[in-house]
Amino acid sequence: MDISAFPAQWSRTRRFSLGLPRAFTLSPDGQRVLFLRTRGAEDATSCLWLLAGTEEHLLAAPESLGEDGPLPPAEAVRRERARESAAGIVAYTADVELRTVAFALNGALWTLTLDPSADSTAGSGIGSSAQPQCRPTAGPVVDPRLDPTGQRVAYVTDGSLRVLTLATGNDQLVASDDDPEVTWGLAEHVASESMHRTRGHWWSPDGTHLLTTRVDLTPVQRWWIADPANPARPPREIAYPAAGTANALVSLHAFDLTGSSTRLQWDSTAYEYLAAVAWDSHGPLLAVQSRDQRTLQVLAADPSTGRTHLLHEQRDPAWVELVPGTPARTASGKLVHPEDLGETRHLTIDGRQVTPEGLQLREVLAVQGESVLFLASNEPTESHLWLYQQETLHQLSDVPGAYDGLRAGGTLLLSSNTEAGRTFVVRREGQPDHPIASHRATPVVTPRITWLQAGDLRLRTALLLPSWYQPGVTKLPVLMAPYGGPAMSLVLKVTAPWFHKAQWYAEAGFAVVIADGRGTPGRGPVWEKTVHRDTLSAPIADQITALHAAAEYSPDLDLTRVGITGWSYGGLLAAAAVLRRPDVFHAAVSGAAPSDQRLYDTHWRERFLGHPDEHPEDYDRSSPINDAAKLERPLLLVHGLADDNVIAAHTLRFSAALLAAGRPHQVMPLSNATHRVTDEAAVRGLMLHELDFLRTALLAVGEQPGT
Repeated sequence: MDISAFPAQWSRTRRFSLGLPRAFTLSPDGQRVLFLRTRGAEDATSCLWLLAGTEEHLLAAPESLGEDGPLPPAEAVRRERARESAAGIVAYTADVELRTVAFALNGALWTLTLDPSADSTAGSGIGSSAQPQCRPTAGPVVDPRLDPTGQRVAYVTDGSLRVLTLATGNDQLVASDDDPEVTWGLAEHVASESMHRTRGHWWSPDGTHLLTTRVDLTPVQRWWIADPANPARPPREIAYPAAGTANALVSLHAFDLTGSSTRLQWDSTAYEYLAAVAWDSHGPLLAVQSRDQRTLQVLAADPSTGRTHLLHEQRDPAWVELVPGTPARTASGKLVHPEDLGETRHLTIDGRQVTPEGLQLREVLAVQGESVLFLASNEPTESHLWLYQQETLHQLSDVPGAYDGLRAGGTLLLSSNTEAGRTFVVRREGQPDHPIASHRATPVVTPRITWLQAGDLRLRTALLLPSWYQPGVTKLPVLMAPYGGPAMSLVLKVTAPWFHKAQWYAEAGFAVVIADGRGTPGRGPVWEKTVHRDTLSAPIADQITALHAAAEYSPDLDLTRVGITGWSYGGLLAAAAVLRRPDVFHAAVSGAAPSDQRLYDTHWRERFLGHPDEHPEDYDRSSPINDAAKLERPLLLVHGLADDNVIAAHTLRFSAALLAAGRPHQVMPLSNATHRVTDEAAVRGLMLHELDFLRTALLAVGEQPGT
């Protein structure tokens, strides 16, 4: 296996994400599918596509629309692009009937019309004159949203919410404020980063009213992100609510298109977080959460009066977990929400648990009529697609893996991610499955995974050994490669980039161990909340348990040479492990790590550690910066200097503490890199440098294999 080509392939393909179809929308009859995809495995420009019947059609490509237009992207556009692997058309919006589509490209608004009755392309649903049309707007467009009838587009520009009527071109100002600290129609930082709420305005089902957030950033402290590699550039100001500091003031307002508005009323002092918003046939529905996150209220609202009434209240002594897609209501008005009972997170409808013990609700995907489509796990290494319909549960996926999906008009769009690969199929009743093409690259490195369950807790663990390894012939240094935090699981029976990267390390001479410990999602509320008030002790202990289990399975693992590497929370875990257990871990690479918990945002950090003024000892215990004097092993710190999620100050302060304690270490700053490093040369160079660092630290001279 030639591993030398892997770093370049990894960087060119953006971790093998390019070429994958995503962001699917089904027409009500299930006959047409909209989606986004780049045109190749190394093409970083996302385009808009339509599957009509069994044929794919390219609807819009950025180069044909003038991507390099004159309108500069606003800050919200910059933040959205930072989350995406590809450029180009990264999001779109459509009406209910899938007849009209709108999207923003470099600040310009584009629309196109799909005609299902058109015969000019053999029933493709594309009229011969249907070409993307650039619409004049009042300014650079952020987050355009078509109303359900397809007649109007709501969008944000310069902090104001506007509505463009497509038939007339009338561009109406709906909400604005003279105060530059106030924005309308956009999600604030903690909502988009920590609450799964990435939007700030919602249409009524009939397209005549809008709900919109008003976000006042006045109380929020300011930080400045500079680019030291380009000193002529001024620093970029961001409003960042670090733990223990003030949040933005968020309110929710209902507007009609005649100019009248009503503020929705709730106790925003007691419930300062607007966690979720929807507008269904029964009216506005919202979830609000207390600052300590121990109480969540689900409220129904009257948009004409602003009055709200309580539908449901959930309390938890640690925190109430926000489940994507909830709350929601069925057509008859039954409330759909999660409920934690014992060790299970249940799906609940109208106050009744409809999922059994041990089936862990992960996400509600859609509520259609009285049926609910959702994701759930009864095995932590798998996440399956489920349907609750007519008082019965149906599992729609079977092979171990992770799934997603949509349903409409007797059609199921099933996205499957298994060890065999990733597939996207349209399944129509009485017809053979029709695939949606994926152009994802085939990695030059193929993972060889042994699945283990470690210790009494049966920690799900993946062990990857070199393809050239022969038992009993040589000892292998070990590389632990966890994430280990609450945002995601890694030990899933899927085709995933982290497994390919792990195998690359294995081919370079390591036995690689990936383990999901306590605090990771998918094993229920008790498991997740083990890390309450201490986010490091149990995860470190679990990594050690997994290490010993892997060594028991394969005695050739050399426990005198153990490294650990990770990014974000994984980087935090790596640094803490080498500081606190140098008897176990002998070197660490810590990337983009939140080393000082007081510097991370309110909603995420206070969920686990409480308010820093009330629980300072918990912040100290969960911040490796306080253990700097304990370092006695090689440590490499990596951080993007443009990171506005986990700012570079985490690593710079950690490094300063290590220097003050006289502890040698390495720091690699990445110029103009955010929390997700995308520059191809930087990604490739970083991988090779990390490998060299770990080899130097762990592999004895003369023991490096000739790979």
